[in-house]
Amino acid sequence: MRQVTIVGAGKIGEVIADFLVSSGDYAVSVVDRDAKVLARLAQALPSATLRQIDVADARQLAAVLAGQNALINACPFDLSESLARAAVSARSHYLDLTEDVGSARTIRALADGAPTAVVPQCGLAPGFISIAAYDLARRFDELHDVHMRVGALPKFPSNGLKYNLTWSTDGFINEYLNPCEAIVGGVRKEMPALEELEHFSLDGDDYEAFNTSGGLGTLCDTLNGRVRNLNYRTVRYPGHRDVMKLLLHDLRLGERRALLKEILESSIPVTMQDVVLVFVNVSGMRDGLLMQETFARKIYSRELGGRMRSAIQVTTASAICAVLDLLMDGRLPQHGFVRQEDICLDDFLSNRFGRHYVTDGEEPQTAASGGL
Repeated sequence: MRQVTIVGAGKIGEVIADFLVSSGDYAVSVVDRDAKVLARLAQALPSATLRQIDVADARQLAAVLAGQNALINACPFDLSESLARAAVSARSHYLDLTEDVGSARTIRALADGAPTAVVPQCGLAPGFISIAAYDLARRFDELHDVHMRVGALPKFPSNGLKYNLTWSTDGFINEYLNPCEAIVGGVRKEMPALEELEHFSLDGDDYEAFNTSGGLGTLCDTLNGRVRNLNYRTVRYPGHRDVMKLLLHDLRLGERRALLKEILESSIPVTMQDVVLVFVNVSGMRDGLLMQETFARKIYSRELGGRMRSAIQVTTASAICAVLDLLMDGRLPQHGFVRQEDICLDDFLSNRFGRHYVTDGEEPQTAASGGL
């Protein structure tokens, strides 16, 4: 049995634990400081080992990690650096879901010379979106544009934000406030969040997309000097961006994150009825022709193992579990920093967890034309 510790038993950590326990190949320990969260998880996953500790306590964490093959960090981004350090020190592989650019850069530096693999940003975006984008990009002789769009949306929007909480509120706020990496005209830049608004329609539904932070992962590094334009934007229903700008900038709640988090979590309900949209458009030259290829996918909430899981839970948890599987099977580098681009899309989608991205057994859509 592969020994894995999951730190964080929230919306995503619970599903990661469920997936790994249900596979029968992992002995799973779940660590959290909240006794109520662990008690709820104990009923759903009686075979998992649950431990209530404060992960800020280095001694307690080191004791938990002794003999573990991997640490999966499902905590808010502000704990990423300390958890990565603990994993490297314990000679355990490290995987996380962070969208925070600063944390990811620090973790990358920690990976230099690490005896085990350090694999941050293993979720949906950053994460799977980079795997899909790089798979398309490497098919071109000369890259012009790489456009990445992802949205986790309620199927039935019913409030002014046209949004429901589906994942970490801290991460949601963070990506709306921090600078966004991009390559524009061949030059690497930082762009403001919530800007460069665009509108499009798909399957009869109208959407908007705008800059948010962190979704590119390490693609700016990987494709720098090779692509003319590279950007990532979050997809929402029309009108969402303007309301968030009012809250974050006009009312200056972006300067009072704790208050904004309290307001959102007390006013905006969680929903299990959601859909995840994934779009990648890549254009450039191939065999002397100007070509474009598109990867498009919609993933819906579904019942798994007798429990309803939201689309964002399914996509995020299955992504990091697929990466863990590939790592444990020796399909990825076993030490140092591992990029999402190092993961083969075919390997990911054929994995038992990655198959959740292949909706209803259909193959992912790839086409020579199309766009947003």
